[in-house]
Amino acid sequence: MKNKRLSEWMQQLVFVGPGLLFFLAIVFIPFLLGFYYSFTDWNGLDMNKAHWTGLHNLHLIASDTNFWHSLGFTLKFTVVTVIGANGLAFLLAMVLSKPLKTRNFLRTVFFLPNVIGGILLGFIWQFIFTKGFTTIGELTNLPFFNLPWLGTPSTGFWGIVIVFIWQTAGYMMVIYIAALAGLPKDLTEAARIDGANSFQLLYSVIVPLIMPAITICLFLTTSNAFKMFDLNLSLTKGGPGTSTQSLAFNVYAEALNNNRYGLGTMKAMLFFFAVSLITVTQVWFTKRREVEA
Repeated sequence: MKNKRLSEWMQQLVFVGPGLLFFLAIVFIPFLLGFYYSFTDWNGLDMNKAHWTGLHNLHLIASDTNFWHSLGFTLKFTVVTVIGANGLAFLLAMVLSKPLKTRNFLRTVFFLPNVIGGILLGFIWQFIFTKGFTTIGELTNLPFFNLPWLGTPSTGFWGIVIVFIWQTAGYMMVIYIAALAGLPKDLTEAARIDGANSFQLLYSVIVPLIMPAITICLFLTTSNAFKMFDLNLSLTKGGPGTSTQSLAFNVYAEALNNNRYGLGTMKAMLFFFAVSLITVTQVWFTKRREVEA
């Protein structure tokens, strides 16, 4: 009996041990150190100058207008992109679930932007906004292409929104397609026989049955929108001024540009708890609306 139990522990150690060790070294221990440094005044360079300041960083954050503006920008960005990305992804999934001859090719085309890294994608779209749209605007004289994309707070915001939705919708589309493929045909056919129109079929049958996929997609888009940094850096760098600065970019600028690592870490901790609270609430809310076929 003891030998069997020892053998089971050795198996757990061999298979789980390396992963657990890397998790502790890369995630858990740095998180605890970050939690400690959030209560210090530290420049991020000299370990001997990490002076304990208690809750002083919280007082600084409370009076930091840039932080609260970045929070408002991030909340607005998250609401718009979550609705836009999931709406577009679900629409594409509904269309590409039909027996179209080119549906596999179109699925690949719409999924492809998700493969491109955020920084590279941002620089590509920066060229499109500044050079491509300008050229098209000169040729067609259409107002949409003549807008100062990335040059004003409002157009900069919508520029980042467009790129984020374009990058994210394809991945969410794949999840929705998988959920639609698993729908029981007898339920949808029974609903049509009972006289349900397309809207009633969508609202009363399809959406409730694919709610697990909706839960996953809302969670992914919400967390990714809150953590959006790479597109912000490559497209606008938070400008003009700090008008399009996301919360993640504000934390980065505070810690690495201003060399106030302690204050930046405190912002990161608040950011972490805020994202955790919002995503857990969203998952709890949508999980309650899941039904079984």
